[in-house]
Amino acid sequence: MRLLTHTVTPQEAGLPVRTLLRRQLRISGSFLAKLKWRPGAITLNGVPVIVSARTEAGDVLAADVSDLPGENPHIRPVAYPLDILWEDEDLLLLNKPAGIAIHPSALTEETVTVAGAVCHYLRTGSFHCVNRLDRGTTGVMAVAKTGYIHRLCMESLHTDSFLREYRGICLGAPQPSSGAIDLPISRDPGSLLRRTVDPMGLPARTLYETLLPGELSLLRLLPQTGRTHQLRLHLSAVGHPLAGDWLYGTEDPALIPRPALHSYRLRLLHPVTRRWLDVTAPLPEDMRRLLPPDCDPA
Repeated sequence: MRLLTHTVTPQEAGLPVRTLLRRQLRISGSFLAKLKWRPGAITLNGVPVIVSARTEAGDVLAADVSDLPGENPHIRPVAYPLDILWEDEDLLLLNKPAGIAIHPSALTEETVTVAGAVCHYLRTGSFHCVNRLDRGTTGVMAVAKTGYIHRLCMESLHTDSFLREYRGICLGAPQPSSGAIDLPISRDPGSLLRRTVDPMGLPARTLYETLLPGELSLLRLLPQTGRTHQLRLHLSAVGHPLAGDWLYGTEDPALIPRPALHSYRLRLLHPVTRRWLDVTAPLPEDMRRLLPPDCDPA
């Protein structure tokens, strides 16, 4: 159970429960419409109340924002080890390995997914991914433990309260060595998977910095938007696809069997505690092998 509480201040005395749930506990109108029909989900001083009830100073308002059982019946829990970088009662920050999809795919038969592993670990039927990573992408990703927390996280996605930093290894050295790639993206009409640069597409912006130039260059990548395949497509579009990118570059299993892309750092403002979290995941071995031994990926 995830129980949120708020003690009514003298300034808030007389306000209805509904107002405080929305204002102080940041419960959305749609979630509140469901919550008020759950027996005992909203209490005042431990006693179930209706949302129009008036409050007094010192009252303790509580709301159970847990997920209902079976909200994602299509997810099959699977025992698979998770590399947990940080955890509390609201969030899981994971170091995702390569080769595993986030969700089951309609195109392939998935035995192991991040969703299934998380559901097994949490012993729940719900899965709420905040920042999605491609099957081949490694590194830090955030998972909310409830739909309530997920909504709060999604409100901060692509803002200064949720900063994502990647490391990529591309073919050749971009010129200039740092800058911004502003190229709109849409679906490729000839493919179920590919995206394409399209003047009529959705805006997409990527900041990049070359940390180590060469035939294979190490880049720092900061996506300012969250389009599917954005980093891969943007680098390919400027003539420097990621090493191993079979979709937007050249497949080369002998070099690396996946796109050389890693979610290196995640810095976010916790949606409940309002404290900053700053977590990094070390560069995986298959990308390290492409760099000089003394190279510092940071």
